Amino acid sequence: KSRKTGLFKAPAHLIKILKLGYRDMVKRKKIRLRHGDVLDVEEYHDGNYGGKGKTRQKKEKPMKEQVRLINRRNKARLCRWRLIQYFDQGDLFITWTYEVGNRPPSMIEALKDFQRAMAKIRKIYRMRGAPIYWIRNIERGTKGAWHIHLAIKQTPEGDAAAIVTKAWTKGGTYVAEIRNSKFTGDDMEQLANYLTKDEHTAEIKTDGTPGKPRIAESSYNTSRNMPLPEPKTDKLVRWKPEVKPPKGYYIARMHEGINPVTGFLYRSYTLIRLKTQERKKPPNRVRRC
Repeated sequence: KSRKTGLFKAPAHLIKILKLGYRDMVKRKKIRLRHGDVLDVEEYHDGNYGGKGKTRQKKEKPMKEQVRLINRRNKARLCRWRLIQYFDQGDLFITWTYEVGNRPPSMIEALKDFQRAMAKIRKIYRMRGAPIYWIRNIERGTKGAWHIHLAIKQTPEGDAAAIVTKAWTKGGTYVAEIRNSKFTGDDMEQLANYLTKDEHTAEIKTDGTPGKPRIAESSYNTSRNMPLPEPKTDKLVRWKPEVKPPKGYYIARMHEGINPVTGFLYRSYTLIRLKTQERKKPPNRVRRC
């Protein structure tokens, strides 16, 4: 019969794909950073087709808390991408503090203090023809203390620490190379999370329970000369239970969890190209949310 109609029997694997239907459509979003040395990937079931075993639901307006969590996650992700793309382990993580008598009365004044210091730094970098990349977070603590966390690109001469110290006159300057700070790591996740803290961020206690937020208000920003490549999204046939890195890469970071709306798994992970001269393969970090 198939010969008479000009049709042929479909291969078994195609029949299986068709039986899966749209509800099991998996999307993969990938961004290539540092000329492909770093691949950052997100895999998730397409929420447009409803949860597992459910019909397609009418879209509902997300709750305020959901919006805040989504925005927080996106801010940390973009920060991490920029740290990977533009910063190295030899660049600097800086904390500027305020003496009690120099504390600003408001965030507006703190921003002015930062801008005045950066103007001095920018002038020196420009005179040397060196690019200046920075990411900062101004924080006011719940007890009234102010400080500024800053990631900044090292100068070709290696004297950025002296430059930022001289530029800040409101208090102390604490400097560490990223590789020597407590936020070291090629995936830059810990540093990105620290730089994007806000008044909702609560540190986890030793017993695993969340503590009280220690920030009353914050202001996050980056230099404008750090564009990012566009992520590319493609569709997968099914959810793969295990991630296998491409040849020449290792998994530097992985998070897995369950989307409360769709009821499906999602994951995000970072792949880094193996290099014999500098990078050493670290143990995989898998965090289940």
